[in-house]
Amino acid sequence: MPVLETRGARLDYELAGDEGPLVVQLHGLTSSRERDVELGLDLSRALRRHRVLRFDARGHGRSTGTTSASDYGWDRLADDLLALLDHVAPGERVHGVGPSMGTGTLLHAAVRAPDRFASLTLAVPPTAWKTRRAQGDTYRGNAELIEREGLAAFVALGSAAPVPPALAEAPDTLPAVAPELLPTVMRGAAGTDLPHRKGIVRLTVPTLILAWTGDRGHPLSTAKKLHSRIYGSRLVVARTPYGIMAWPGLFAEHVTTH
Repeated sequence: MPVLETRGARLDYELAGDEGPLVVQLHGLTSSRERDVELGLDLSRALRRHRVLRFDARGHGRSTGTTSASDYGWDRLADDLLALLDHVAPGERVHGVGPSMGTGTLLHAAVRAPDRFASLTLAVPPTAWKTRRAQGDTYRGNAELIEREGLAAFVALGSAAPVPPALAEAPDTLPAVAPELLPTVMRGAAGTDLPHRKGIVRLTVPTLILAWTGDRGHPLSTAKKLHSRIYGSRLVVARTPYGIMAWPGLFAEHVTTH
């Protein structure tokens, strides 16, 4: 697989397709492009006649990481995304899609460089603004748990947590981050947030927001706030696994329309 060296890490990526507009697909915290396929979150799979760029964020999957927690903030991950786009498709407008951490990365990149994006699809937006502080405390606690008791204790804690109804049929998976790096990644996530409201309300990029219910880490309140702040955006909420099954088709429709 090709790699891009940037800011002390090697980003592992793949580009599928030989023609058509470019789509870049991101993933969530502790996941990877392969793990998202297992979870049913490969949202670009229904696209035809498009090039699809998939990559693992720094410290995740096949990409290497760095030892500074600040490198994993969404604003810094946006640096990686824009560097990768400049490397693969310099000057080209792209369609961006990503869940959770991927949503945070895309929003920071779009606020900074809105002309790079033909459309955005923000899947399961994470805690943000007022709800982010409590989530940050949870991530810092997770980092301490991993350092104190090991990865198995963290995985057991996650297995005991309530599952959103839309993920009721999803398989159990392990974090796609090396155990020795996972506490740093968690602390990076704890210290980050979505862009300020003033930056988001200025966005004019066509935006689709895909959310689900029953998930404190990805509350519907964030999706609704983004919907109210991004003019012309569309919000679709999944309440069962069947709702998620519709997402690739909705994403393909959004991309081909714009």
